[in-house]
Amino acid sequence: MLSRSSVCRGAQRAFRRQCAQPVQRRGLAAPASGSFQYQIDDAKGVKFASRDLSGPTTTLALVSRAGTRYQLLPGLTEGLEKFAFRGTERRSALRIVRESELLGAELTSYHTRENLVIGAKFLRDDLPYFVELLSEVAAQAKYAHHIFHEEVLPLIQTAHKKFLASTKEMAISSAHGLAFHRGLGSPVSPASSTPYKTYLDTDYIEYFSKFAYAKPNFAIVANGAEHSELSKWVNEFFENVPAQAPENLLEAVRDKQTKYHGGEERIAHDSGNSMVLAFPGSSSVTGGFHKPEIAVLASLLGGRSNIKWSPGFSLLAKVAAGPGTSVETKSALYSDAGLLYVVIDGSAQNVAKTAMDAVKIIHNIAGGQISKEDIVKAKAAAKFKELEFGQNIQAGLELTGSGLVHGSKAYQLDETGKAIGGVTDGQVKAAAKSLLESRASVSAVGDLFVLPYAEDLGLKV
Repeated sequence: MLSRSSVCRGAQRAFRRQCAQPVQRRGLAAPASGSFQYQIDDAKGVKFASRDLSGPTTTLALVSRAGTRYQLLPGLTEGLEKFAFRGTERRSALRIVRESELLGAELTSYHTRENLVIGAKFLRDDLPYFVELLSEVAAQAKYAHHIFHEEVLPLIQTAHKKFLASTKEMAISSAHGLAFHRGLGSPVSPASSTPYKTYLDTDYIEYFSKFAYAKPNFAIVANGAEHSELSKWVNEFFENVPAQAPENLLEAVRDKQTKYHGGEERIAHDSGNSMVLAFPGSSSVTGGFHKPEIAVLASLLGGRSNIKWSPGFSLLAKVAAGPGTSVETKSALYSDAGLLYVVIDGSAQNVAKTAMDAVKIIHNIAGGQISKEDIVKAKAAAKFKELEFGQNIQAGLELTGSGLVHGSKAYQLDETGKAIGGVTDGQVKAAAKSLLESRASVSAVGDLFVLPYAEDLGLKV
Protein backbone atom coordinates (compact mmCIF):
# COMPACT_ATOMS: atom_id res chain seq x y z
CA MET A 1 0.00 0.00 0.00
CA LEU A 2 1.28 3.47 -0.86
CA SER A 3 1.92 5.82 2.01
CA ARG A 4 0.13 9.14 2.25
CA SER A 5 3.42 11.01 1.82
CA SER A 6 4.27 9.25 -1.47
CA VAL A 7 0.77 9.94 -2.84
CA CYS A 8 1.07 13.60 -1.90
CA ARG A 9 4.51 13.87 -3.53
CA GLY A 10 3.15 12.28 -6.74
CA ALA A 11 0.22 14.68 -6.82
CA GLN A 12 2.55 17.64 -6.31
CA ARG A 13 4.81 16.54 -9.20
CA ALA A 14 1.79 16.09 -11.49
CA PHE A 15 0.52 19.54 -10.55
CA ARG A 16 3.95 21.11 -11.27
CA ARG A 17 4.04 19.42 -14.69
CA GLN A 18 0.59 20.81 -15.53
CA CYS A 19 1.63 24.28 -14.45
CA ALA A 20 4.75 24.10 -16.61
CA GLN A 21 2.69 23.37 -19.73
CA PRO A 22 1.26 26.33 -21.66
CA VAL A 23 -2.44 26.83 -21.00
CA GLN A 24 -4.67 26.79 -24.05
CA ARG A 25 -8.21 27.93 -23.67
CA ARG A 26 -10.85 29.54 -25.84
CA GLY A 27 -12.44 32.82 -24.84
CA LEU A 28 -15.74 32.87 -23.01
CA ALA A 29 -18.55 31.58 -25.23
CA ALA A 30 -16.47 32.00 -28.38
CA PRO A 31 -17.97 30.04 -31.26
CA ALA A 32 -15.90 27.25 -32.75
CA SER A 33 -14.68 28.62 -36.04
CA GLY A 34 -15.92 26.94 -39.16
CA SER A 35 -17.50 23.82 -37.70
CA PHE A 36 -21.00 25.25 -37.58
CA GLN A 37 -20.93 27.31 -40.78
CA TYR A 38 -23.49 26.60 -43.49
CA GLN A 39 -22.66 26.09 -47.15
CA ILE A 40 -25.23 27.78 -49.37
CA ASP A 41 -26.22 26.93 -52.94
CA ASP A 42 -29.03 26.96 -55.47
CA ALA A 43 -30.42 24.02 -57.44
CA LYS A 44 -32.75 24.94 -60.32
CA GLY A 45 -34.23 27.80 -58.34
CA VAL A 46 -34.39 25.98 -54.99
CA LYS A 47 -32.18 27.52 -52.28
CA PHE A 48 -30.50 25.02 -49.99
CA ALA A 49 -27.89 24.96 -47.25
CA SER A 50 -26.02 22.29 -45.33
CA ARG A 51 -23.42 21.78 -42.64
CA ASP A 52 -21.73 18.41 -42.49
CA LEU A 53 -21.71 17.68 -38.77
CA SER A 54 -19.98 14.43 -37.97
CA GLY A 55 -22.28 11.61 -36.91
CA PRO A 56 -24.47 8.82 -38.26
CA THR A 57 -27.73 10.80 -38.47
CA THR A 58 -29.08 13.65 -40.61
CA THR A 59 -31.77 16.23 -39.94
CA LEU A 60 -33.48 17.64 -43.01
CA ALA A 61 -36.12 20.37 -43.27
CA LEU A 62 -38.13 22.30 -45.79
CA VAL A 63 -38.55 25.81 -44.36
CA SER A 64 -41.32 27.76 -46.08
CA ARG A 65 -42.27 31.41 -45.79
CA ALA A 66 -45.80 30.35 -44.91
CA GLY A 67 -46.21 31.11 -41.20
CA THR A 68 -49.33 32.79 -39.85
CA ARG A 69 -47.90 36.15 -40.95
CA TYR A 70 -48.49 35.18 -44.60
CA GLN A 71 -51.73 33.21 -44.45
CA LEU A 72 -54.53 34.52 -46.66
CA LEU A 73 -57.24 33.50 -44.20
CA PRO A 74 -57.13 32.58 -40.49
CA GLY A 75 -56.12 28.97 -39.86
CA LEU A 76 -54.61 28.20 -43.29
CA THR A 77 -51.07 27.79 -41.98
CA GLU A 78 -52.16 25.38 -39.29
CA GLY A 79 -54.27 23.45 -41.78
CA LEU A 80 -51.36 23.16 -44.21
CA GLU A 81 -49.04 22.01 -41.41
CA LYS A 82 -51.47 19.30 -40.30
CA PHE A 83 -51.76 18.00 -43.90
CA ALA A 84 -48.01 17.28 -44.12
CA PHE A 85 -47.23 13.58 -44.70
CA ARG A 86 -50.94 12.68 -45.02
CA GLY A 87 -50.59 11.36 -48.54
CA THR A 88 -49.15 12.34 -51.93
CA GLU A 89 -49.88 11.29 -55.51
CA ARG A 90 -47.25 8.51 -55.17
CA ARG A 91 -47.54 7.50 -51.52
CA SER A 92 -50.46 7.01 -49.18
CA ALA A 93 -50.18 8.19 -45.57
CA LEU A 94 -49.93 4.55 -44.47
CA ARG A 95 -47.05 3.89 -46.86
CA ILE A 96 -45.20 7.02 -45.67
CA VAL A 97 -45.57 5.90 -42.06
CA ARG A 98 -44.47 2.32 -42.70
CA GLU A 99 -41.47 3.26 -44.85
CA SER A 100 -40.32 5.86 -42.32
CA GLU A 101 -40.63 3.35 -39.49
CA LEU A 102 -38.67 0.74 -41.44
CA LEU A 103 -35.90 3.33 -41.85
CA GLY A 104 -36.07 4.27 -38.15
CA ALA A 105 -36.87 7.88 -38.96
CA GLU A 106 -38.84 10.68 -37.28
CA LEU A 107 -41.18 12.99 -39.21
CA THR A 108 -42.01 16.46 -37.91
CA SER A 109 -44.07 19.49 -38.88
CA TYR A 110 -44.71 22.74 -37.05
CA HIS A 111 -45.24 26.42 -37.78
CA THR A 112 -44.30 29.76 -36.27
CA ARG A 113 -45.35 33.31 -37.03
CA GLU A 114 -43.12 33.43 -40.11
CA ASN A 115 -42.31 29.87 -41.09
CA LEU A 116 -43.81 26.49 -41.85
CA VAL A 117 -41.27 23.73 -41.20
CA ILE A 118 -41.64 20.20 -42.59
CA GLY A 119 -38.78 17.90 -41.63
CA ALA A 120 -37.32 14.50 -40.90
CA LYS A 121 -34.52 12.92 -38.83
CA PHE A 122 -32.98 9.75 -40.18
CA LEU A 123 -29.83 7.69 -40.72
CA ARG A 124 -27.30 9.45 -42.92
CA ASP A 125 -27.46 6.95 -45.80
CA ASP A 126 -31.21 7.50 -46.24
CA LEU A 127 -30.89 11.10 -47.48
CA PRO A 128 -32.21 10.37 -51.03
CA TYR A 129 -35.48 8.90 -49.76
CA PHE A 130 -36.32 11.85 -47.53
CA VAL A 131 -35.31 14.53 -50.04
CA GLU A 132 -37.71 12.83 -52.45
CA LEU A 133 -40.42 12.64 -49.77
CA LEU A 134 -40.18 16.37 -49.04
CA SER A 135 -40.36 17.11 -52.77
CA GLU A 136 -43.59 15.10 -52.93
CA VAL A 137 -45.07 16.98 -49.97
CA ALA A 138 -44.28 20.22 -51.79
CA ALA A 139 -45.44 19.27 -55.29
CA GLN A 140 -47.78 16.26 -55.05
CA ALA A 141 -49.59 16.43 -51.70
CA LYS A 142 -53.23 15.32 -51.67
CA TYR A 143 -55.80 17.42 -49.79
CA ALA A 144 -58.72 15.05 -49.33
CA HIS A 145 -61.97 16.29 -47.78
CA HIS A 146 -62.41 13.24 -45.54
CA ILE A 147 -58.86 13.57 -44.19
CA PHE A 148 -59.55 17.21 -43.35
CA HIS A 149 -62.73 16.46 -41.41
CA GLU A 150 -61.57 13.23 -39.74
CA GLU A 151 -57.93 14.00 -38.93
CA VAL A 152 -56.88 17.61 -39.55
CA LEU A 153 -59.83 19.53 -38.10
CA PRO A 154 -59.84 17.68 -34.73
CA LEU A 155 -56.15 18.55 -34.27
CA ILE A 156 -56.85 22.23 -34.95
CA GLN A 157 -59.74 22.21 -32.48
CA THR A 158 -57.49 20.64 -29.84
CA ALA A 159 -54.87 23.36 -30.41
CA HIS A 160 -57.61 25.98 -30.00
CA LYS A 161 -58.71 24.53 -26.64
CA LYS A 162 -55.10 24.28 -25.44
CA PHE A 163 -54.52 27.92 -26.35
CA LEU A 164 -57.61 29.13 -24.48
CA ALA A 165 -56.55 27.20 -21.36
CA SER A 166 -53.23 29.07 -21.08
CA THR A 167 -53.36 32.66 -19.83
CA LYS A 168 -49.65 33.00 -20.62
CA GLU A 169 -50.05 32.03 -24.29
CA MET A 170 -53.11 34.26 -24.59
CA ALA A 171 -51.19 37.25 -23.19
CA ILE A 172 -48.20 36.68 -25.51
CA SER A 173 -50.51 36.37 -28.52
CA SER A 174 -52.41 39.48 -27.46
CA ALA A 175 -49.18 41.48 -27.11
CA HIS A 176 -48.11 40.48 -30.63
CA GLY A 177 -51.51 41.56 -31.96
CA LEU A 178 -51.19 44.94 -30.23
CA ALA A 179 -47.63 45.41 -31.45
CA PHE A 180 -48.02 44.40 -35.09
CA HIS A 181 -51.79 44.20 -35.80
CA ARG A 182 -51.95 42.01 -38.93
CA GLY A 183 -49.07 39.93 -40.22
CA LEU A 184 -46.81 39.17 -37.25
CA GLY A 185 -49.76 40.00 -35.02
CA SER A 186 -51.78 37.02 -36.28
CA PRO A 187 -52.06 34.34 -33.58
CA VAL A 188 -50.01 31.16 -34.03
CA SER A 189 -53.00 29.08 -32.92
CA PRO A 190 -56.64 30.02 -33.61
CA ALA A 191 -57.87 32.33 -30.86
CA SER A 192 -61.51 31.51 -31.63
CA SER A 193 -63.57 28.90 -33.43
CA THR A 194 -64.18 31.31 -36.35
CA PRO A 195 -61.28 30.12 -38.56
CA TYR A 196 -62.30 26.49 -38.85
CA LYS A 197 -66.02 27.25 -38.98
CA THR A 198 -65.85 30.04 -41.56
CA TYR A 199 -62.65 30.03 -43.59
CA LEU A 200 -61.06 26.58 -43.49
CA ASP A 201 -61.65 23.93 -46.12
CA THR A 202 -59.46 21.75 -48.30
CA ASP A 203 -59.78 24.01 -51.37
CA TYR A 204 -58.44 27.05 -49.51
CA ILE A 205 -55.61 25.02 -47.94
CA GLU A 206 -54.59 23.57 -51.31
CA TYR A 207 -54.70 27.06 -52.85
CA PHE A 208 -52.43 28.43 -50.11
CA SER A 209 -50.00 25.53 -50.65
CA LYS A 210 -49.28 26.88 -54.15
CA PHE A 211 -47.71 29.91 -52.45
CA ALA A 212 -46.03 28.02 -49.63
CA TYR A 213 -44.34 25.47 -51.89
CA ALA A 214 -43.33 27.70 -54.80
CA LYS A 215 -39.52 27.71 -55.27
CA PRO A 216 -38.87 31.34 -54.21
CA ASN A 217 -40.75 30.78 -50.94
CA PHE A 218 -38.93 27.85 -49.36
CA ALA A 219 -35.43 26.54 -48.70
CA ILE A 220 -34.03 23.09 -47.97
CA VAL A 221 -31.65 22.88 -45.00
CA ALA A 222 -29.70 19.84 -43.76
CA ASN A 223 -27.52 19.09 -40.75
CA GLY A 224 -25.23 16.07 -41.08
CA ALA A 225 -25.20 15.80 -44.87
CA GLU A 226 -22.45 16.29 -47.44
CA HIS A 227 -23.11 19.39 -49.49
CA SER A 228 -22.45 17.63 -52.79
CA GLU A 229 -24.89 14.82 -51.90
CA LEU A 230 -27.64 17.26 -50.90
CA SER A 231 -27.08 19.22 -54.10
CA LYS A 232 -27.37 16.06 -56.19
CA TRP A 233 -30.71 14.98 -54.73
CA VAL A 234 -32.29 18.43 -54.57
CA ASN A 235 -31.43 18.87 -58.26
CA GLU A 236 -33.03 15.55 -59.08
CA PHE A 237 -36.21 15.58 -56.99
CA PHE A 238 -37.26 19.25 -56.82
CA GLU A 239 -37.32 19.82 -60.56
CA ASN A 240 -41.13 19.60 -60.78
CA VAL A 241 -41.88 22.00 -57.93
CA PRO A 242 -43.66 25.16 -59.22
CA ALA A 243 -41.21 27.91 -60.17
CA GLN A 244 -43.63 30.66 -59.09
CA ALA A 245 -46.88 31.02 -57.19
CA PRO A 246 -49.91 32.14 -59.24
CA GLU A 247 -49.79 35.91 -59.86
CA ASN A 248 -53.08 36.65 -58.09
CA LEU A 249 -51.84 34.70 -55.06
CA LEU A 250 -48.56 36.63 -55.02
CA GLU A 251 -50.48 39.90 -55.02
CA ALA A 252 -52.68 38.76 -52.12
CA VAL A 253 -49.71 37.64 -49.99
CA ARG A 254 -47.35 40.46 -50.98
CA ASP A 255 -44.90 41.07 -48.15
CA LYS A 256 -44.97 44.47 -46.47
CA GLN A 257 -42.51 46.03 -44.07
CA THR A 258 -43.69 45.31 -40.53
CA LYS A 259 -44.85 48.37 -38.61
CA TYR A 260 -44.92 48.57 -34.81
CA HIS A 261 -48.06 50.04 -33.23
CA GLY A 262 -48.47 49.30 -29.51
CA GLY A 263 -51.54 49.48 -27.28
CA GLU A 264 -53.32 47.76 -24.41
CA GLU A 265 -55.70 44.81 -24.11
CA ARG A 266 -57.34 43.27 -21.03
CA ILE A 267 -58.96 39.82 -21.12
CA ALA A 268 -60.91 38.35 -18.19
CA HIS A 269 -59.98 34.74 -17.38
CA ASP A 270 -60.70 32.58 -14.34
CA SER A 271 -57.91 29.99 -14.79
CA GLY A 272 -54.88 32.10 -13.96
CA ASN A 273 -53.20 35.50 -14.26
CA SER A 274 -50.59 36.65 -16.76
CA MET A 275 -49.23 39.97 -17.96
CA VAL A 276 -46.97 40.81 -20.88
CA LEU A 277 -45.09 44.09 -21.14
CA ALA A 278 -43.76 44.31 -24.70
CA PHE A 279 -41.64 46.83 -26.60
CA PRO A 280 -40.05 47.19 -30.07
CA GLY A 281 -37.15 44.74 -30.32
CA SER A 282 -34.58 43.44 -32.79
CA SER A 283 -34.86 41.55 -36.05
CA SER A 284 -32.94 38.31 -36.57
CA VAL A 285 -29.24 38.39 -37.46
CA THR A 286 -30.15 37.70 -41.09
CA GLY A 287 -32.64 40.60 -41.07
CA GLY A 288 -31.87 44.23 -41.71
CA PHE A 289 -32.77 45.59 -38.28
CA HIS A 290 -30.59 43.55 -35.95
CA LYS A 291 -29.78 45.17 -32.59
CA PRO A 292 -27.50 42.94 -30.49
CA GLU A 293 -27.92 45.22 -27.47
CA ILE A 294 -31.56 44.02 -27.21
CA ALA A 295 -30.31 40.47 -26.51
CA VAL A 296 -28.04 41.81 -23.75
CA LEU A 297 -30.88 43.87 -22.26
CA ALA A 298 -33.14 40.80 -22.29
CA SER A 299 -30.51 38.82 -20.35
CA LEU A 300 -30.00 41.67 -17.92
CA LEU A 301 -33.73 41.83 -17.17
CA GLY A 302 -33.93 38.02 -17.25
CA GLY A 303 -36.13 36.38 -14.66
CA ARG A 304 -35.12 32.73 -14.83
CA SER A 305 -31.83 31.53 -13.46
CA ASN A 306 -29.51 29.23 -15.41
CA ILE A 307 -27.75 28.20 -12.18
CA LYS A 308 -29.43 25.54 -10.03
CA TRP A 309 -30.38 26.58 -6.48
CA SER A 310 -29.60 30.22 -7.24
CA PRO A 311 -31.93 33.09 -8.20
CA GLY A 312 -29.24 34.22 -10.64
CA PHE A 313 -27.85 37.66 -11.40
CA SER A 314 -30.77 38.94 -13.54
CA LEU A 315 -32.62 41.90 -12.12
CA LEU A 316 -36.16 40.55 -12.43
CA ALA A 317 -35.24 37.29 -10.68
CA LYS A 318 -34.50 39.33 -7.56
CA VAL A 319 -37.91 41.03 -7.47
CA ALA A 320 -40.31 38.20 -8.43
CA ALA A 321 -43.03 38.58 -5.83
CA GLY A 322 -43.64 35.42 -3.82
CA PRO A 323 -43.41 31.70 -4.57
CA GLY A 324 -45.29 30.49 -7.61
CA THR A 325 -44.60 33.69 -9.52
CA SER A 326 -42.85 33.19 -12.85
CA VAL A 327 -41.17 36.05 -14.70
CA GLU A 328 -39.12 35.84 -17.88
CA THR A 329 -37.79 38.21 -20.53
CA LYS A 330 -37.80 37.14 -24.18
CA SER A 331 -36.49 38.70 -27.36
CA ALA A 332 -38.63 37.44 -30.25
CA LEU A 333 -36.68 37.80 -33.51
CA TYR A 334 -38.35 38.06 -36.91
CA SER A 335 -37.09 38.81 -40.42
CA ASP A 336 -37.82 42.54 -40.36
CA ALA A 337 -38.86 43.30 -36.77
CA GLY A 338 -38.68 42.05 -33.21
CA LEU A 339 -40.46 42.17 -29.88
CA LEU A 340 -38.80 42.38 -26.48
CA TYR A 341 -41.27 41.32 -23.83
CA VAL A 342 -41.49 40.50 -20.13
CA VAL A 343 -44.05 37.80 -19.32
CA ILE A 344 -45.26 37.42 -15.72
CA ASP A 345 -47.41 34.56 -14.45
CA GLY A 346 -48.82 33.85 -10.97
CA SER A 347 -51.41 35.14 -8.52
CA ALA A 348 -53.02 38.45 -9.48
CA GLN A 349 -51.41 40.36 -6.57
CA ASN A 350 -47.93 38.99 -7.28
CA VAL A 351 -48.23 39.62 -11.01
CA ALA A 352 -49.27 43.23 -10.35
CA LYS A 353 -46.35 43.85 -7.97
CA THR A 354 -43.78 42.22 -10.27
CA ALA A 355 -45.04 44.28 -13.23
CA MET A 356 -44.54 47.47 -11.19
CA ASP A 357 -41.02 46.37 -10.23
CA ALA A 358 -40.17 45.47 -13.84
CA VAL A 359 -40.90 48.99 -15.05
CA LYS A 360 -38.85 50.47 -12.18
CA ILE A 361 -35.90 48.27 -13.16
CA ILE A 362 -36.08 49.44 -16.79
CA HIS A 363 -35.98 53.04 -15.47
CA ASN A 364 -32.93 52.17 -13.36
CA ILE A 365 -31.08 50.69 -16.33
CA ALA A 366 -31.92 53.70 -18.50
CA GLY A 367 -30.66 56.00 -15.74
CA GLY A 368 -27.36 54.16 -15.43
CA GLN A 369 -28.17 52.76 -11.99
CA ILE A 370 -26.73 49.37 -12.80
CA SER A 371 -23.36 47.84 -12.02
CA LYS A 372 -20.80 47.16 -14.72
CA GLU A 373 -20.46 43.60 -13.42
CA ASP A 374 -24.14 42.88 -14.09
CA ILE A 375 -23.78 44.07 -17.70
CA VAL A 376 -20.70 41.86 -18.16
CA LYS A 377 -22.71 38.87 -16.87
CA ALA A 378 -25.62 39.80 -19.13
CA LYS A 379 -23.37 39.91 -22.20
CA ALA A 380 -21.91 36.50 -21.37
CA ALA A 381 -25.37 35.01 -20.82
CA ALA A 382 -26.76 36.57 -24.01
CA LYS A 383 -23.82 35.28 -26.03
CA PHE A 384 -24.21 31.77 -24.65
CA LYS A 385 -27.98 31.70 -25.27
CA GLU A 386 -27.67 32.94 -28.83
CA LEU A 387 -24.86 30.54 -29.72
CA GLU A 388 -26.53 27.60 -28.00
CA PHE A 389 -29.79 28.37 -29.80
CA GLY A 390 -28.06 28.59 -33.17
CA GLN A 391 -26.06 25.43 -32.48
CA ASN A 392 -29.28 23.58 -31.68
CA ILE A 393 -30.02 21.57 -34.80
CA GLN A 394 -33.77 22.25 -35.05
CA ALA A 395 -33.44 25.97 -34.31
CA GLY A 396 -30.49 26.28 -36.69
CA LEU A 397 -32.50 24.70 -39.50
CA GLU A 398 -35.35 27.18 -39.16
CA LEU A 399 -33.08 30.22 -38.70
CA THR A 400 -31.03 29.29 -41.75
CA GLY A 401 -34.02 28.46 -43.93
CA SER A 402 -35.77 31.66 -42.93
CA GLY A 403 -32.64 33.68 -43.66
CA LEU A 404 -32.33 32.15 -47.13
CA VAL A 405 -35.98 32.74 -47.98
CA HIS A 406 -36.16 36.31 -46.68
CA GLY A 407 -32.72 37.57 -47.63
CA SER A 408 -30.63 34.78 -49.21
CA LYS A 409 -28.37 34.78 -46.15
CA ALA A 410 -27.82 31.79 -43.86
CA TYR A 411 -27.58 32.09 -40.09
CA GLN A 412 -23.91 31.96 -39.06
CA LEU A 413 -22.84 31.51 -35.44
CA ASP A 414 -19.64 33.54 -35.67
CA GLU A 415 -21.49 36.70 -36.72
CA THR A 416 -23.94 36.40 -33.84
CA GLY A 417 -21.26 35.96 -31.17
CA LYS A 418 -19.18 38.82 -32.55
CA ALA A 419 -22.14 41.22 -32.61
CA ILE A 420 -23.12 40.56 -28.99
CA GLY A 421 -19.50 40.70 -27.84
CA GLY A 422 -19.22 44.23 -29.26
CA VAL A 423 -22.15 45.67 -27.29
CA THR A 424 -21.18 48.54 -24.95
CA ASP A 425 -22.65 49.61 -21.60
CA GLY A 426 -23.90 52.78 -23.25
CA GLN A 427 -25.82 50.83 -25.89
CA VAL A 428 -27.61 48.79 -23.22
CA LYS A 429 -28.63 51.93 -21.33
CA ALA A 430 -29.76 53.61 -24.54
CA ALA A 431 -31.83 50.54 -25.45
CA ALA A 432 -33.59 50.65 -22.05
CA LYS A 433 -34.27 54.36 -22.51
CA SER A 434 -35.78 53.73 -25.94
CA LEU A 435 -38.23 51.22 -24.42
CA LEU A 436 -39.61 53.87 -22.09
CA GLU A 437 -39.88 56.42 -24.89
CA SER A 438 -41.76 54.12 -27.26
CA ARG A 439 -45.35 52.92 -27.06
CA ALA A 440 -45.61 49.71 -25.08
CA SER A 441 -47.84 46.73 -25.88
CA VAL A 442 -49.43 45.68 -22.59
CA SER A 443 -51.67 42.65 -22.24
CA ALA A 444 -53.34 41.51 -19.03
CA VAL A 445 -55.21 38.19 -18.80
CA GLY A 446 -56.90 37.05 -15.58
CA ASP A 447 -58.38 38.95 -12.63
CA LEU A 448 -58.79 42.40 -14.17
CA PHE A 449 -59.86 43.94 -10.84
CA VAL A 450 -56.31 43.45 -9.53
CA LEU A 451 -54.10 43.46 -12.63
CA PRO A 452 -52.84 47.00 -13.34
CA TYR A 453 -53.40 49.14 -16.41
CA ALA A 454 -50.45 50.36 -18.49
CA GLU A 455 -51.08 53.85 -17.11
CA ASP A 456 -50.69 52.54 -13.56
CA LEU A 457 -47.28 51.20 -14.56
CA GLY A 458 -46.20 54.48 -16.11
CA LEU A 459 -45.97 53.09 -19.64
CA LYS A 460 -47.04 54.83 -22.83
CA VAL A 461 -49.62 53.03 -24.94
